[in-house]
Amino acid sequence: MFRRKLVPVSLAIAGLIALAACGSNDSPTPNGESVQDAATTATPIKHVVVIYNENVSFDHYFATYPVATNPAGEPAFNAAAGTTTPNGLSGTLLTSNPNLLNTNNPQTSATNPFRLDRTQAATADQNHAYTAEQLAYDNGAADLFPKYTGNGTSGGAGAFGTPWQVLGYFDGNTVTAMWNYAQNFAMSDNTYTSTYGPSTPGALEVVSGQTNGMTVVKTTKKPSVAGSYYVNDGQGGFTMINDVDPGFDTCSSTTDQAMMTGKNIGDLLNAKGISWGGFMGGFNLSTTNGNGTTGCKRSTLSTVVGASTTDYIPHHNWFQYFASTANPQHLRPSSTAAIGFTLEADNKTVDPANHQYDTDDFFASVKAGNFPSVSFLKAPAYQDGHAGYSDPLDEQAFVTKVVNFLQQQPDWKNTAVIVAWDDSDGWYDHQYTQPTNASFDSVADQVNGSGICGSGTAPNGLNGSPVNGRCGPGTRIPFLVISPWAKQNYVDHTLLTQASVVRFIEDNWLGSQRLGGGAFDSTSGSIMNMFNFGGSGNNPVLYLDPTSGTQVTTPPST
Repeated sequence: MFRRKLVPVSLAIAGLIALAACGSNDSPTPNGESVQDAATTATPIKHVVVIYNENVSFDHYFATYPVATNPAGEPAFNAAAGTTTPNGLSGTLLTSNPNLLNTNNPQTSATNPFRLDRTQAATADQNHAYTAEQLAYDNGAADLFPKYTGNGTSGGAGAFGTPWQVLGYFDGNTVTAMWNYAQNFAMSDNTYTSTYGPSTPGALEVVSGQTNGMTVVKTTKKPSVAGSYYVNDGQGGFTMINDVDPGFDTCSSTTDQAMMTGKNIGDLLNAKGISWGGFMGGFNLSTTNGNGTTGCKRSTLSTVVGASTTDYIPHHNWFQYFASTANPQHLRPSSTAAIGFTLEADNKTVDPANHQYDTDDFFASVKAGNFPSVSFLKAPAYQDGHAGYSDPLDEQAFVTKVVNFLQQQPDWKNTAVIVAWDDSDGWYDHQYTQPTNASFDSVADQVNGSGICGSGTAPNGLNGSPVNGRCGPGTRIPFLVISPWAKQNYVDHTLLTQASVVRFIEDNWLGSQRLGGGAFDSTSGSIMNMFNFGGSGNNPVLYLDPTSGTQVTTPPST
């Protein structure tokens, strides 16, 4: 018999009280060094900023890198001599693609992968559900994307208006900033989502390496049925596989909400007194936008998409799913000086924001000289890159805003910016990796056959026993490291997942402490090879125009 399991609001309050002894808001050290710079780290990095964008496969952005078409009237990209070609699309993948040859795909406007022009930046959102992505990979053949994940926007050229749009890719004339960052810093061509599936599992993986241990707050769905957001894990619990809003968030759905019972990286940072924050676009409900919108309905118009979208999307908010790090009422920090800390300036009072802020707070805090050691940033939705309501041009504007701003700060010398994505949106990517984390849910798992993902034993969940619903690694996504310490014009081939971000934070600040409970931080690859810590850490700054994505000599105003 299925039962709803409620998580009382009092748990969130209890979590705050339990953390009150950690993360005090200390003043600068006697020699004038900030508490963040004084913290002991394994590398020269004292500040990491994770810009977590939405819904892009590696091939969708880097298929032909470093070769761009460079049509007249569009920003040009010309690769430097010696630029490495990553594992993208070439040869028969472009001229006789398996998706074209497989007659099980819909045959209207059948096509090979094709270039999306800058004028086609606004595209449809593809099907990126846990099971749909598995079916598209078809036991490694990667040849059923139009059938299972394809969804076409009407209008445009070529296959733009058909399910074959899923084979479209941008080049350096549209995702110009991303190509310039890859050219001047480090990129990975072997990074995957930790599991198959959409935004919420990806949001959880990058902060906890875990989607098992979900509890139901409100639901209209049953587990382990087609279209559900969770499955029975086989051990009496649940694993999240698709999107659902966080429990008790004042902006969440009134019908479907869930919470997580494991730990996240914020818990470990709190225990060590390391300053950190989750900065979400639209999180400050007291702000009124220029169009008069406020509260949970704050919205912004994208002129590229031609529509407005709500700035804050609850099911993207990593830390709201954990009682210990949630701020369900979107309470404001007591001061800019309190941002990143558990306690207010008196070192006694728990700060009401509980490490959860608006992206505006990030800029304000850094400008004030209070730069958290660890920051997770999510753009206002119209700039997060999610196809359907956002686009690569708006996404580029936010990423360049953050990086241009940080490069002008005194602490740029010891900062690393990680640009990563939460899922692939179902966009075609030719590179399949055999699942090493097996799962055998009879309905949800389909990548290697009916009810089969991978082989052997499923990975352990929170209770230490094998659990279903964690099929992965999933789909390939881009991954960039921008830093004075990053290797330059470098392509890394280390197998990484979203949980590799958690691992880097643990290795740098926490003596390689792990979350436990079967979290993927213990098995994920390390991003350390993307840095040159044996060097001088003096890579030149790279200022990019937020509109064109091309290099400029004077940093644009923030």
